[in-house]
Amino acid sequence: MFRYKEPPIVISVGGSLIVPNGGIDTDFVKRLNVFIREEVEKGKRFFLVAGGGKLARTYRDAGKTVVGTMTNEDLDWLGIHATRLNAHLLRTVFQDIAHPRIISDYDKKLNNWKEPVVIASGWKPGWSTDYCMVKVAELYDAQIMINLSNVDWIYDLDPNKFKDAKIIKKLTWEECEDLVGDKWTPGMNLPFDPIATILAKKLHLTAAVANGHDFENLRKIIDGDEFKGTVIMPYEIDAGFYDREYYHGKKSGYIFHSRESYMGRFLQNLASIYRALLIKIYINPKNCLDVGCGTGRLIRALRSFGIDAYGVEISKTAREIAHETVGPYVKEGSIMDLPFKDNEFELVITFDVLERIERSKIAKAIEECTRVSSKFVLHKIYTVENRWMSLFHKRDFSRISVFQKKYWYNLFTSLKNVSILRRSFFKLPIFFETIYLLKKKS
Repeated sequence: MFRYKEPPIVISVGGSLIVPNGGIDTDFVKRLNVFIREEVEKGKRFFLVAGGGKLARTYRDAGKTVVGTMTNEDLDWLGIHATRLNAHLLRTVFQDIAHPRIISDYDKKLNNWKEPVVIASGWKPGWSTDYCMVKVAELYDAQIMINLSNVDWIYDLDPNKFKDAKIIKKLTWEECEDLVGDKWTPGMNLPFDPIATILAKKLHLTAAVANGHDFENLRKIIDGDEFKGTVIMPYEIDAGFYDREYYHGKKSGYIFHSRESYMGRFLQNLASIYRALLIKIYINPKNCLDVGCGTGRLIRALRSFGIDAYGVEISKTAREIAHETVGPYVKEGSIMDLPFKDNEFELVITFDVLERIERSKIAKAIEECTRVSSKFVLHKIYTVENRWMSLFHKRDFSRISVFQKKYWYNLFTSLKNVSILRRSFFKLPIFFETIYLLKKKS
């Protein structure tokens, strides 16, 4: 039934959306039905994890009223069965395109599932369905994890109780831990489950938290556009991340050699000479801009081959430790706002940069690179298919936008001002690298 093999999108559908006041919001379920089917037609696949919402709280309150005192485990089981009832509703709605079994055991992984939609529910006492969403992301290598509820953002305080509650647009999992704590209590009404937060932090995942009633906004999250909502990230992605620890080996991802070791430096220099030689042979531009140039090794190699090469780098540390012969040619700046004029460079290059940008900002970054180019743009990107990296490198958690090659191909072909040049630049097999050479249209 389902032709594509893209990683699934995991959406936690909050019970506050399905049963906001203990009764089913059929209008929301209808709109969700239409939205998911439209995205399935585009080749997307989904895990929908149903929450319990007011229904779960109603059963828990009833149990406590009748029995008096109940253990947290008993209270959790009432909530879990409420999520299963909501999941069965979604399974009925999507029965023609959904996997026949509702996922309620996350110790077991589906093998060779072909349906574009899988419905999931609560699992065990001790956490909410947020934890189930994180488990799904772990098991199926999901690239997008979306937590939908009835609020637009995460706030520093409960906005229903505090008028001065402030919107949080971005936070790390550590900051989320400070906000929600580290213990789960049945019926907790928090922006993210504390136990799920701990696991997501360990797995270095990224999550978007948004209002489930705004389906156009949900589409923007899926498509990688700017959206209204909060992003929870493994760490703060800014110049600070790429500073001292990254450039001195602790976060560089190399198993055998850090950047500061003799062998590490040798391999980095060798790679730069190899890349510069290919650029000289296949493109031979008069001038070139290396965006995200790091310590400027590639610039130095390019200039040794007679190419008037320059760089732009956001990290202060990288610029400080760049070779003295490179320093005059490197400017401080961000890929989001390059400090150069339109069409200033015949070739603009990025090496392992785009996968380190938030998904919602990738299109803007590509647009900026194209703007300052007069002829060619070369992007080397780490993609899912480059599996050799997992054999010789530790996981580099700065890569927050690792997608399949198809994602980037579709993105580049959708651009009106560039075209993809095929067989015009030497590339190693996809097992090793993914490279796109773009030509700017006049």
